[in-house]
Amino acid sequence: MDPNGFKDFAGEMANFITNYLENIRERRVLPIVEPGYMKPLLPTEAPQSPENWEDVMTDIERVIMPGITHWQSPKFHAYFPTAQSYPAIVADMLSGAIACIGFTWIASPACTELEVIMLDWLGKMLDLPSAFLSSSGGKGGGVIQGTASEATLVALLGAKAKMINRVKEEHPEWTANEIVGKLVAYASCQAHSSVERAGILGGVQFRLLDVDQKYKLRGDTLADAIREDREKGLIPFYVVATLGTTCSCAFDNLEEIGAVSNREQVWLHVDAAYAGSAFICPEFRYLMKGVERADSFNFNPHKWMLINFDCSAMWLKDPSHVVNAFNVDPLYLKHDAHGSLPDYRHWQIPLGRRFRALKLWFVLRLYGVQNLQKYIRSHVAQAHEFEALVLEDPRFEVVAEVVVGLVCFRLKGSNDVNEALLKRINGAGNIHLVPSKISDVYFLRFAVCSRFSESSDIQSSWKEIKLRAEEVLAEQPNSK
Repeated sequence: MDPNGFKDFAGEMANFITNYLENIRERRVLPIVEPGYMKPLLPTEAPQSPENWEDVMTDIERVIMPGITHWQSPKFHAYFPTAQSYPAIVADMLSGAIACIGFTWIASPACTELEVIMLDWLGKMLDLPSAFLSSSGGKGGGVIQGTASEATLVALLGAKAKMINRVKEEHPEWTANEIVGKLVAYASCQAHSSVERAGILGGVQFRLLDVDQKYKLRGDTLADAIREDREKGLIPFYVVATLGTTCSCAFDNLEEIGAVSNREQVWLHVDAAYAGSAFICPEFRYLMKGVERADSFNFNPHKWMLINFDCSAMWLKDPSHVVNAFNVDPLYLKHDAHGSLPDYRHWQIPLGRRFRALKLWFVLRLYGVQNLQKYIRSHVAQAHEFEALVLEDPRFEVVAEVVVGLVCFRLKGSNDVNEALLKRINGAGNIHLVPSKISDVYFLRFAVCSRFSESSDIQSSWKEIKLRAEEVLAEQPNSK
């Protein structure tokens, strides 16, 4: 493809993207294809000679769009948001054009330096303690990971290395394997599955602890678990506090957990993957009270801050523990400026990394903090609007406190009737929801996800839910 062909192709794609997004309400949110739908639509082998880009564009609607779940639709209320905006799309274009692999400073100095500065910008937007920021002059700093799952694992590996070194100083006769066999980590039973998975990947025991009536992990529960494990000869080393659980968007009591973690000298990691974006609004920062006690903090701008996947922001008070955990330094990666700025390959699992800081830079400049705050607040208001609609209908109940942009609700009655309701909703395909279950209570999750979402969309989605509820209830044995 020559430069002129690229300009034409890119221009046509920009038109397609704009038309797709601005008219996304018109599309069925869930696809109706069956597994394997694509195979008969494509040749069995790659073409031997080049095809025209116009034919590729034609095939987007024919081959791709029938199998797309439209996450950016205001009718999409499943999971949590996946952020997206025009500035972020353009930034990804530039990142793709530059195509650097920024594993060291010298590999592309701008890639590293912009990331350092953007993580400081972002940290200040959240009012994170200065100990997390590179501009503080201390050890702290931020890094962009791919996902919150990676951040949880990276923090665990740093905590693991730190504890092994500490224990070996006290017990030089113990081998690293003996120490690892005694290590134990903790999180809420409501923590994301990736938290438990980090324990599996890190080769350590992970205890999932009970929560209170509002689904929060409390300090006393953590303290009791640590005491029990110390009495068994185990070595507590790592705690994950979740701010905004996936099941119900509950917020662990960070202040209590932090006090226990600091007293017991265990690493405290804060997972605020979804809800962390809300902390750019001062009125939500009470939810992160106690964050100064954490050793690491993470949230995903790619969930709720208009920055396309992947962009997971992580801060560490002392990155040296992570750097030392998996530092391999071959000659071909050394450079004269080593140590003056981070070599981010030491802060993450993979070696390679893309120029993701461009997305932060473009979005923060082209939206500004005030417009990002306005966006977050509009979603929270829409969630409360939906909550009010649910509470007005005596057939329904809200099963968890609505704090930010998620409403957990159900039909009063059995789990079976709620499972039938969800199946009916998703089968119709006009809106998309997913379920959750806590203490054997099955409920539906309604997340405000799309940047196009307005009050009218909330009203329309509620109308759809009521319609499907009436269908399900009419089929119940006790219905009249």
